[in-house]
Amino acid sequence: MKFFADQDVYQVTIDFLRDSGYDVLCAAEAGLSQASDVMLLYYARKEDRILITRDKDFGALVFLQVQEHSGVILLRITFDTLEDVHQELLRLLSAHSIKELSTCFVTVEPGRHRIRRTRR
Repeated sequence: MKFFADQDVYQVTIDFLRDSGYDVLCAAEAGLSQASDVMLLYYARKEDRILITRDKDFGALVFLQVQEHSGVILLRITFDTLEDVHQELLRLLSAHSIKELSTCFVTVEPGRHRIRRTRR
């Protein structure tokens, strides 16, 4: 699976995903550290990557403005919950294919995740 990490995703989370074998491109690495949320969503879709973020505003873009996307994973994470959220993220990724997740908005928090299908 390929991911595109928003600038607000903790570096420890990016390292965790990379160490787990996932392809993660960061907004800063793509020259998009100051880009708007719409631009980040567009770039992730263009590159066929699932966007990973901590920014709840992407929910409004996906559900209210019906922006096209290639999947969004919202991490409800703090430094106190890193390990629990990382383990739940791995559980999500092992249980679902890229095809499934590319049409969803997923919220991951300690001990659980919620998947909402969206109009792509």
